[in-house]
Amino acid sequence: MYRQAARVRSVKALKRATACPASPVIGGETLVYAIIQTGGKQYRVQQGDVLFVEKLDVEPQTTVNFDVLLLGGEKKLIVGKPTVDGAKVEGRVLAQTRGEKIVVFKYKAKKNYRRKIGHRQPYTKVEITAIQA
Repeated sequence: MYRQAARVRSVKALKRATACPASPVIGGETLVYAIIQTGGKQYRVQQGDVLFVEKLDVEPQTTVNFDVLLLGGEKKLIVGKPTVDGAKVEGRVLAQTRGEKIVVFKYKAKKNYRRKIGHRQPYTKVEITAIQA
């Protein structure tokens, strides 16, 4: 999972450096980022970001909407109670993937007890396409 997170950061940096998508404007303030909630976790996203979230039951190339907890601009914040009314973040599902294998090894000394099992956490790869306020 650590390698995937590092790769995502480089994709974000590349997209920000190469293209500057139009951001929504509220009260003359350009919105730079949003805080969304999905899978019991919160993520700070911008338009064009690619992130791995807990598995969503949707097909690839489908559009999904996320709850917006906070909208942030250069000088202004809009905080929701608990969500911002009328705001949504749209994302496009790129793929259903799984994380790195985690090995779980149980062992009891002097008792000849050993159990080895593995686990791969399922994730959904999502690209943020729009922040609407």
